[in-house]
Amino acid sequence: MTDQPLLPVLQLQGSHRDVGLQIGLACAATIQDAASFSHGEIPRDGRTMAEQLKLAAEYRTITAEHLPYLVEELNAVAEASDVDPLRVFAASIEEIWLGAETPAATRGSALASERGRCSDLVCGPPMTANNDVLVGHNNDLDASVEPKLSAIEWAVNDEPRMFTIGIGPWISVGWNDAGLALSGNELSPNDNRVGIPRLLLVREQLRQTTMASAVDAALHPARASAYNTIFATADGQVCNVEGSATSAAITGFGPRGTLVHTNHYVCDSMLRYEDDADYARRSALRFERGTRLLNEASTQGASITGDTLIEMLSDHTNEPDSLCRHPGRETNTKTVFWCVTNARTRHITYGRGNPCAAIAQVFQF
Repeated sequence: MTDQPLLPVLQLQGSHRDVGLQIGLACAATIQDAASFSHGEIPRDGRTMAEQLKLAAEYRTITAEHLPYLVEELNAVAEASDVDPLRVFAASIEEIWLGAETPAATRGSALASERGRCSDLVCGPPMTANNDVLVGHNNDLDASVEPKLSAIEWAVNDEPRMFTIGIGPWISVGWNDAGLALSGNELSPNDNRVGIPRLLLVREQLRQTTMASAVDAALHPARASAYNTIFATADGQVCNVEGSATSAAITGFGPRGTLVHTNHYVCDSMLRYEDDADYARRSALRFERGTRLLNEASTQGASITGDTLIEMLSDHTNEPDSLCRHPGRETNTKTVFWCVTNARTRHITYGRGNPCAAIAQVFQF
């Protein structure tokens, strides 16, 4: 254990504009920093800053057409934090910052990371007691991001109550009181297009009250790109959506009642969308290690608990490409937060920093 500070929890309520203003006030410094990108942080494909912002405006126009509340929230975030709203929206578009060659470019997208990203270990019956479905997640980003993280309780008019972890308005993982849990991993698809940014679509997915509608939201026809998204529900359903801008493969538990995913395409139909083959080989080290740990545990019967998953997430085999990632000589990427969800009981255990040395916090719907 360490004296690592707890993840702050913000409580929001009201209309979309109301919650946007509340986030903007509470996270002003973080939002100002995310929106302060310079010309040197634009990917080297010849775009000027004016062209980068014009491109961001095209994404915003499509988002406003399909999901106007998202733009309303972000405009309020910008207003309360005293930032140009187009710059706030541009910071929400991972797709336009991909390919930047300088470390500073990771600031252009609030949740972008040089390497590391995320690992998910999921298990259910027959490996767990009481028909529990457990979802373990490590989130890897640059170490500078860790102090900017917060958890948020959302009580938005006419929406399910939500609990999320992320940076300001940008959500990494989340849950709602309809029984939906959302986790997943960043991918590197080669078919990105102008559309609704994948980072903002997470907010839309967490408004959903059924597995079917959540999957539909992840695969919105106007999406610019997609993550690998893992959904779990209180009634025991699990769905893994390995997506890109134009295609997707949907899977679930394997025969052992397990599911592992990291940051590369694994479904045969999606392999052709991989745009980072070199990193896929590194991601595969975490994928294979997580699979081995769950397979070994499967020989013990219904023995896996939330504590078991925390132990697995704390594994350091294959450093620096381990499940629990620490900064090294070549990169400052680390596990900045972790969480373990019992989808059946809607119980969430989470913590700032590495799971091997973090203080656990709890949220219960």
